Amino acid sequence: MKSNNKNNQKLFTKEIVLESLKQSFIKLHPKLMVKNPIMFLVEICTVVMLLVTINSFFSGTDHLQFSIYNLLITIILFFTLLFANFAEAIAEARGKAQADSLRKTREETPARLADGRTISSAALKKGDIFICEAGDIIATDGEIIEGLATIDESAITGESAPVIRESGGDKSSVTGGTKVLSDKIKVKVTTEPGESFLDKMIALVEGASRQKTPNEIALTILLAGFTLVFIIVTVTLKPFADYANAPITIASFIALFVCLIPTTIGGLLSAIGIAGMDRALRANVITKSGKAVETAGDIDVLLLDKTGTITIGNRKATQFYSANGIDEKQMIRAAVLSSMSDDTPEGKSIIELAGVNPLSYAVNAPRFIRFSAETRSSGIDFEQSRIRKGATDAIKRIVEKAGNIFPEEIEVKVREISGKGGTPLVVSENEKALGVIELQDIVKPGIRERFERLRKMGIKTVMVTGDNPLTAKFIAEKAGVDDFIAEAKPEDKMNYIKKEQSAGRLVAMMGDGTNDAPALAQADVGVAMNSGTQAAKEAGNMVDLDNDPTKLIEVVEIGKQLLMTRGTLTTFSIANDVAKYFAIIPALFITAIPALQSLNIMALSSPQSAILSAVIFNAIIIPFLIPLALKGVAYKPIGASALLRRNLLIYGLGGLIAPFIGIKLIDIIVSLFI
Repeated sequence: MKSNNKNNQKLFTKEIVLESLKQSFIKLHPKLMVKNPIMFLVEICTVVMLLVTINSFFSGTDHLQFSIYNLLITIILFFTLLFANFAEAIAEARGKAQADSLRKTREETPARLADGRTISSAALKKGDIFICEAGDIIATDGEIIEGLATIDESAITGESAPVIRESGGDKSSVTGGTKVLSDKIKVKVTTEPGESFLDKMIALVEGASRQKTPNEIALTILLAGFTLVFIIVTVTLKPFADYANAPITIASFIALFVCLIPTTIGGLLSAIGIAGMDRALRANVITKSGKAVETAGDIDVLLLDKTGTITIGNRKATQFYSANGIDEKQMIRAAVLSSMSDDTPEGKSIIELAGVNPLSYAVNAPRFIRFSAETRSSGIDFEQSRIRKGATDAIKRIVEKAGNIFPEEIEVKVREISGKGGTPLVVSENEKALGVIELQDIVKPGIRERFERLRKMGIKTVMVTGDNPLTAKFIAEKAGVDDFIAEAKPEDKMNYIKKEQSAGRLVAMMGDGTNDAPALAQADVGVAMNSGTQAAKEAGNMVDLDNDPTKLIEVVEIGKQLLMTRGTLTTFSIANDVAKYFAIIPALFITAIPALQSLNIMALSSPQSAILSAVIFNAIIIPFLIPLALKGVAYKPIGASALLRRNLLIYGLGGLIAPFIGIKLIDIIVSLFI
């Protein structure tokens, strides 16, 4: 259960609205407005109209009614700017509100060093070691180097259920601001002051250094192109008007220009990008850039670890099988001794299954051999004994290299275990195979349906596992993934990603270990677990606070929603221009060319009311669309072509019809006053 309701937070609160209104005026500064070319042009037009209005009031040459008309156009343009700024400001304010709540967890915390001294968390440096016991707040980011503890991460993740973190493996990372609930741990600091994960989170959600994404830049260039076209159209109308003896005022020219350029999407573009990152944060995913969220929407290939993602994880030893002529007690003894230094859940489960205390076996001067991706085995050397435990092919090489025969019955048992989805570990002593340990893992319920959803999105799923090909094939078929990489080493993941990228595909990957770091850095979207190692978190461009290995699926949907929202609102904005054209063009020329009355299909009251109505609609449509820009367009995995048809029908046709209705209703009201 979540301990907070940040996923259901209201779009508008009193505090957020008031702060956004204030920022709407601050953002009128030209240095800030120039970052949005379309709205900067609207600001220039507003200044020009203000000068024209002042001149018309004080020159004494214009009628009062005409001066008031100019003033109304100026005021409406000013509100158009404010509404556009408000859209961006409210998106930023929501992020800043989250940053403020995060700051509350980043308080000065005492840290007890290994030498007994107590110092402030601000004084901790990278490489320092501090100790935490039950009830302590973890002073800063680090990795557990000794011990195991239950930790409350609700201050960071919103998840009320405590989690277990321990030294060794890929669940060793702890975050500053979280609370130790039980036991005692020794933590090594992994960040410098001011560079903790919490500090980075605050900077990211505030969006102070948000960079425009490639698609956003491309769309900005496209909209700038449209704007340039309409500048040319508006300028060339002047000689046509003079020829037709239909003088057009500056106010009418500016109204036409502002209504025809894509001000709607121009005003909402920044808000859509900020809201995309905000939605990712509400899904408990910290993104290092908007580009990562956007890229997730275009992903073609998804790499997922088998253990903990597709399967429940924490494989457990379920059975010992000794080779012919080998006493089962001898085999179990070797399995237990080889697991003495194995901190993984699998290693611990082997000792648990044996039901023997490893210390009951007297060994002198033991030398533990840690597991590595290269050797794919671990073990212990002592006196005249060399015990190894590992993958079948790794132990087979050790046995045969010494000139011994690898037992046939072990190969049969390995195939049998692999055939039913288990993982076999072979044990050897002094280069002689003793038997097999069976590890079993369970495919997560509902995972097949999730992969089917991704398939409908056009995404290829790839399972990555260190298991042998037989086991990998069994799990892959059961889970419903499209492809798998068996006996995967770090470079295998990297090479697979490079191969897909060279074919023009975008690749996403999730990982938590140091050995995942190269692949996370290579992938277009790399999602690191918050519980994972510091190397993994630094290599990825997203961090999942919930440590949910299936979160990539949600990230992809958030990315697609961001792209869809931007695309549909652009379609809506451009479709709007058709109605504005039919409102303003007849109004400009209807007096000189009565035949244009047939284009006045909305039957607008007068040229002045037609232009005012179009400009008013152009302004008020922006705040009406702010909730949609912030929430995003609902995404359904129904295929790209079906989505395109659906959105063209709703937002293309809707963008065409809505202005006709809106402008007509505004005209009815406006005509009562002019």
